[in-house]
Amino acid sequence: MTLDPATVAVYEQLAGTYAARGRRPGHDGMAERAEALASAAAGTGPVLDLGCGTGHHLGHLGPAVIGVDPAAAMLAEARSAHPGAPLVRASAGALPFRPRSLGGAWASKCLQHVEAGHLPLALADIHRSLPVGAPLALTVFAGEGTWISDDDLPGRRFTRWEAGPLSELAEGAGFVEVATDVGPRHDDAWARLDLTATRGRTLPDTVAPGMRLLVSGLNPSLHAADFGAGYVGPGNRFWPALAAAGLLPDGADRDPWRLLADGRIGMTDLVKRASPRAAELTTAEYRAGVERLDRLCALVEPEAVVLVGLAGWRAAVDRKATVGWQDRRLGPSPVYVMPSTSGLNAGTSLATLVDHLRAAATG
Repeated sequence: MTLDPATVAVYEQLAGTYAARGRRPGHDGMAERAEALASAAAGTGPVLDLGCGTGHHLGHLGPAVIGVDPAAAMLAEARSAHPGAPLVRASAGALPFRPRSLGGAWASKCLQHVEAGHLPLALADIHRSLPVGAPLALTVFAGEGTWISDDDLPGRRFTRWEAGPLSELAEGAGFVEVATDVGPRHDDAWARLDLTATRGRTLPDTVAPGMRLLVSGLNPSLHAADFGAGYVGPGNRFWPALAAAGLLPDGADRDPWRLLADGRIGMTDLVKRASPRAAELTTAEYRAGVERLDRLCALVEPEAVVLVGLAGWRAAVDRKATVGWQDRRLGPSPVYVMPSTSGLNAGTSLATLVDHLRAAATG
């Protein structure tokens, strides 16, 4: 479960209190925003109401809506208010939907109950559930740091976000056309931060705290973006090398989600933009990618980072870099650079790639 368990427990106990609060009249523009998202997603698949709670927005998200919440008591309140709406007990980060099966996603004030380091995976899970071009609208409280509520629903944990960091995590999760707006306070303790975005044709970061290793490619190929995992092109030896190095859990071949959950190995790319060839990337993109990866590592703190391919590191950090451990860290994490696993890099054997992955994973 990605949402804070103590917060879910509060909602289980006090769902009736929250339902009564939610029925108070308001003029915060959220209904219009929900209706706009439903209109944008019309005809493409069901709209996800993530963290639907007592169903306050279900009626505004169109006839093809699916409400999801981790608290059974909240779903019971939603079912009473919207008896015809399909409701599912699940949490962000573990959505029970097939890839690309939804038409849009609405997440109003639920992802603020996710600890900062776990938000990338929650956003990646939404990305996985949407087709390219599908809309996302989410709302959190604006600000910095965490806060434990002491109101009529005491004990809930909130993580507040500023526009820049939240936008960067959305982009890292594979969303494009990301825009933010600070909304009105009204009855809320803090101003609202609204984010809208579109599901891009790229791969999301699959990362979380506690990783033994974070693998970064240069950028996704179009084939990888469409498949849903990196290094799946003909002749690429990444997954065979990972298996030969003893780092691939059973059932995790070409599955970054299982690799993270069972092997504590995350995956990202220096540049999120997918392209037919990495040669199309610019030095400016690589430099921006290293800066982004630096902030991501500061957030999730992997034990080590391995960059697959020298080109990005040489372009952004050290044009004379060679394979092996580097002088510069990313966040608190040491960095290992290894050769490309592409079949085009025929001069590097599979055995050599295996040795590099073992070295990066064992420190």
